[in-house]
Amino acid sequence: MEIRKATINDAPALRELYLLLEKDGVRYQPEHFVIGTRTDEFFQGIFESPTQDILVADEGGTVLGFVHVMIIPQKKVSCLKPQTVVYMQDLCVREDMRNRRIGTELVRAAKDYGKANGADFIRTQVFPGNVDGMRFYARNGFCEMMKTIECQSLE
Repeated sequence: MEIRKATINDAPALRELYLLLEKDGVRYQPEHFVIGTRTDEFFQGIFESPTQDILVADEGGTVLGFVHVMIIPQKKVSCLKPQTVVYMQDLCVREDMRNRRIGTELVRAAKDYGKANGADFIRTQVFPGNVDGMRFYARNGFCEMMKTIECQSLE
């Protein structure tokens, strides 16, 4: 297996993986998520961006999983250290390929991507109900740093 930058030729496999992610989003937070469509333009915008990429785990020409990484400078606020984060926007491994360390390899690739692009740390988000995801990230060195809270009513 190799980890490489995705190309537009990977779009069909990436669409299938994004569908898995979106189904999780609808399951965990139906008040915010719907099943969407990922166009070639969506992928091309990422591939042409100087601050983001999609890295895929490839085995013999078959995409097993991916991580969408973004390089984001911290907000310029006087109380925040001037740091840069590599943000893992999305990570997904095919269901039939899980528990084979592919996700761990993708996280490693995201960390390496961050180092190569001057990031100081890595960040992502996971649904609080996704117990398996929480365990996965903990095994890969992540820890809870802040909780996001919201109120569904503006009344």
